Amino acid sequence: MPRMTAARAAVEILKREGVSHAFGVPGAAINPFYAALKGAGGIDHTLARHVEGASHMAEGYTRTHPGNIGVCIGTSGPAGTDMITGLYSATGDSIPILCITGQAPTAVIQKEDFQAVDIAAIAAPVTKAATTVMEAAQVPGVFQQAFHLMRSGRPGPVLIDLPVDVQLTEIDFDPETYEPLPPFKPAATRAQVEKALALLGESQRPLIVAGGGIINADASELLVEFAELTGIPVVPTLMGWGILADDHELNAGMVGLQTSHRYGNANFLESDFVLGIGNRWANRHTGKLDVYTQGRTFVHVDIEPTQIGKIFAPDYGIASDAKAALKLFVEVARELKEAGALPDRSDWAAATQVRKARLQRRTHFDDIPMKPQRVYEEMNKAFGPETRYVTTIGLSQIAGAQMLHVYKPRHWINCGQAGPLGWTIPAALGVATADPETPVVALSGDYDFQFMLEELAVGAQHRIPYVHVLVNNAYLGLIRQAQRNLDINFQVNLEFENINAPELGVYGVDHVKVVEGLGCKALRVTDPGELGAAFEEAKKLAAEHRVPVVVEAILERITNISMSGSDIASVQEWEDIATEPGHAPTAIKPLKV
Repeated sequence: MPRMTAARAAVEILKREGVSHAFGVPGAAINPFYAALKGAGGIDHTLARHVEGASHMAEGYTRTHPGNIGVCIGTSGPAGTDMITGLYSATGDSIPILCITGQAPTAVIQKEDFQAVDIAAIAAPVTKAATTVMEAAQVPGVFQQAFHLMRSGRPGPVLIDLPVDVQLTEIDFDPETYEPLPPFKPAATRAQVEKALALLGESQRPLIVAGGGIINADASELLVEFAELTGIPVVPTLMGWGILADDHELNAGMVGLQTSHRYGNANFLESDFVLGIGNRWANRHTGKLDVYTQGRTFVHVDIEPTQIGKIFAPDYGIASDAKAALKLFVEVARELKEAGALPDRSDWAAATQVRKARLQRRTHFDDIPMKPQRVYEEMNKAFGPETRYVTTIGLSQIAGAQMLHVYKPRHWINCGQAGPLGWTIPAALGVATADPETPVVALSGDYDFQFMLEELAVGAQHRIPYVHVLVNNAYLGLIRQAQRNLDINFQVNLEFENINAPELGVYGVDHVKVVEGLGCKALRVTDPGELGAAFEEAKKLAAEHRVPVVVEAILERITNISMSGSDIASVQEWEDIATEPGHAPTAIKPLKV
């Protein structure tokens, strides 16, 4: 039997589980693992500037392609605690990442040794499993189980904590005979799908709510096939955006309090039946449940049995992986169609598209300082359907989701449940690492951008090009807008006069100098008419220098973005509706008034 250190065995297992890239920061307690990583070869490594950044890079990497599992590595103590935000983000959005931490020697773990912390206990609430391995012989089994858990049921992250002496201990292990454990995924039965379709058949105005679980299951094509077979319009959730193209005739728009379309909410409020697949009825999608559910029959399909009925009780629930369920939905729907037993939904589908053509938000403004809506209009012109967008939270993300266009799954990569500021830069680096051939465009407000901007140096060092659109109003814009309900404007102002850059006025941080100091390229735009040229220049600079390129758009200080504080029937609109084509020239559907 071959003998090797437990650390080397762990690395060999990573390779056999399909891992080819890792993100992390070495340190004394994890150095034996890094020695094994170097000695074994076969796994590329990106050195982060912050360990939290490494966890978000791993998450972006996972989200980019079906089957990817991002790996983040750190030493003991604060490295593990720094990655907790990344683990929380991953568990909230059902994203499998593997976090590997070093730990103090087993003999002193409970003796307040330097940088010794019970990271397994800290990480337990935000992982599917968190284990400190006390016996070296258990390392192969713990890693094997980790991949099994990450892939089984509702996907999610796992943390493995390795004491330094455990890493160094030699064990018997044969990598050549190692086999991954097959994942477990619940599957719908034909009887369940037939019942769901019978309920659907009784409706007049049905919708499908398509959630991120469909993307996780790599089942987007099946969803589109089912929608086209039945003629049922589709509402993608924010995590499911891109499952079917925005310009598809059955795309009814997004629904919600914030990241929604006017026509999406209007279409939903006219519906009488909702089939939710792979979604979790997030509160910013539903708003007040009495408004959301009144007058509608609900069927909910989710991979996690305890998710069904968690927010509200559906009329019928099915515990199933989205792909397994959709295969049956397509099969049964095809049989019904051949038998002439599928209702004709064409009038209802056409009505959703009429609302889509009439209820457009205005994007074209020539104001200086510029309004944010114009930025997204110019982004629609500059960045094509192949673009992968990456963003996290804030008015920039909300307005972007209202006005940008997405055409493919995994082309809107958004931290949905946790929404940590600073997520965007490292996640974009992870996405661009996983898919260097596809254009990646990140979107941040100035505060999100400033949280982890040191990670731009990672892009410069490792030659990871992408374009980052930075909308700067020197404000915590989303919090300022929320504070209106309390009649305050308190501790949300970021403006100051920079003594080194008086030309910025009150916009404070000289992002161009900071970005350039980190080895990247940056452009500042103050006139909306120059945005298009700046985006084209950014693409050229990214291709030429192979580094991140930031385009900073200087916005008006205050813009209120459409949203509701309560329910989807009362979204407050701050701008007049588009009444002529020039008001929304990049609208997904030609405007009709």
